[in-house]
Formats: sequence, C-alpha cells, structure tokens
Amino acid sequence: MATLYITEYADVAYAGNTEAANDIPQEPANAEQTVAIGASSTQSSAFKNNTRLVRIATDAICSIKFGTSPTATAASYRLAANTERYIGVPMGASYKVAVIVNS
Repeated sequence: MATLYITEYADVAYAGNTEAANDIPQEPANAEQTVAIGASSTQSSAFKNNTRLVRIATDAICSIKFGTSPTATAASYRLAANTERYIGVPMGASYKVAVIVNS
C-alpha cells in the first residue's frame, strides 16, 4: 500500500539569533500521521494549531493539495516516489493535506 507520511513541526532551527533555514525543522515534532495514497483524493487530519512547517514524504508517485478542505487531483502539486518536501503552512488555520495517486 502506498503511503503519504506527514510530520508536523511548530518551529524551525536557529543558528545564533537567526533562523538557520526555513526548511530545517526543530525537533521534537508536534505530530505524525499517515494517509493511504489511492485513486481518489484522501485528506489528512487537521494539523495541530501550532504547526507551521510540515514534512511530506511519499513512497509512491502522487499529487498533493493543501487547504482547510482540500481535494487533490492529477493536476495538483506532483511528488515523485521516494521523495520528501518541507512546506510551510499557516498556524491555527486547521489546514490539511489531500493526496491522490499520479503517474
């Protein structure tokens, strides 16, 4: 079964008094969840209120879409198999990610 792995972070790492980079998460993570990747769009659970960065990892080719009630389509943001991305999301907005299989 193909799976989308979601890790939520409240903060990014700091180097001195400045952010090291926007895509270096500060551990520990807020939450972790998985969503099965299938032929129809499937939504994750809403992100925690203090989540501002998510790590998305996939073991299959898929498309993803973010929002409060997102629906992913084949035209949505495409990810190759066995890749990961860090994506910023608005805190406290009850965002989710939806996923659908792609080719």
